[in-house]
Amino acid sequence: MARYFLEVAYKGSQYKGFQVQKNAHTIQGEIEKAGAVLQRQPLLLTGSSRTDGGVHALQNYFHFDYEGELHKDFVYKMNAILPPDIVVRQLYTMPPEAHARFDARSRAYRYVIYRHKDPFLQDRGYYFPYTLDMGLLREAAAILLEYNDFTAFSKKNTQIKTFICQLMQSQWTEEEGCLVYRVEANRFLRGMVRGLVGTMLKVGRGTISVQDFREIIESRDNSRVNFAAPGRGLYLVSVKYPDSYFTS
Repeated sequence: MARYFLEVAYKGSQYKGFQVQKNAHTIQGEIEKAGAVLQRQPLLLTGSSRTDGGVHALQNYFHFDYEGELHKDFVYKMNAILPPDIVVRQLYTMPPEAHARFDARSRAYRYVIYRHKDPFLQDRGYYFPYTLDMGLLREAAAILLEYNDFTAFSKKNTQIKTFICQLMQSQWTEEEGCLVYRVEANRFLRGMVRGLVGTMLKVGRGTISVQDFREIIESRDNSRVNFAAPGRGLYLVSVKYPDSYFTS
């Protein structure tokens, strides 16, 4: 039985998230359904990173095992079956021990905020027409690089063993009239990026101070964290694997 990786991208606006859920429209569900139509037997996918409802991905990966021959035009045929807001970029044949989730070295996200009403961004960004201090936002983002315990920024009812995450990037930029938060880490907690963004926006508005933000991190208590930043502004930009991972 061979193991394969699928590189995909998607606009998440019409989906309840990545992972298959009962009676819900999901990214994984659509790809598995398309694979079953093409191959006439189920493709059971394991993803590199879960994304919430409304969240987009410029790059995500799945792996699946398959016994037999895949269609010779697998990528082309999958894209013909899939809805227009999901695309398969690449198919890779991998060693049997390769794992889309556990082998990933880091994930990079960006969060897009637009300040002036724009109908072309309404499902691809967060409309936030309030005064923000960019200097304070950047100071808060830089503080995060000093820490690795992000218990405060994890939603409750999550079944994980550790809240430790190693951040490699955390910064605010201005790009094409939008404010963009970019963050990269070896792993992320449930709701973490949206919690970071929502709470930093409170810093940027002066609702809480930079010192308050630091105390929230150190408290490991999510009661003061704002998780309200909507999924439509969040993008999974890339999933990174060891060098030569796809050519070994």
